[in-house]
Amino acid sequence: MGDYDTSITVAVPAATLFSYLADVRNLPAYMPRLTSAKPHDGDRVTVTAHIEPPGEPEQDVTSEAWIHVLEEGKSLEWGAPGPHDYRGKLHVSPGDDAHHARLSVELHTEQVEGAQVDHGLVEALEGIKSAVEAAEAAR
Repeated sequence: MGDYDTSITVAVPAATLFSYLADVRNLPAYMPRLTSAKPHDGDRVTVTAHIEPPGEPEQDVTSEAWIHVLEEGKSLEWGAPGPHDYRGKLHVSPGDDAHHARLSVELHTEQVEGAQVDHGLVEALEGIKSAVEAAEAAR
């Protein structure tokens, strides 16, 4: 079993960051391998990713996941069915001033990959930071 967590400061107000994350259609903008995310049936999301498995050809895979948007506490919880009990939580909190927010991520998986998971979490947070800051700058 593996439990992982990390955080990052984002140069947008906490409300802006939470609003951006709460719209699951933004997932492909910050998750490197995702090519689409389509919400349906309440908290269900169909995601498609382009992957390059070792020893296999590149391919697109589609799967189902769930995402709970928790207005109180400014958090998102997510998970995906499967043998690895993959689930996590994003939490948005105010930063040092009104123009910054702190984004924390927690991940649980039965598949322990250590450094690879840590790298993926940092990559995801940096992707969120870049995407939401660019979206805010374009306003």
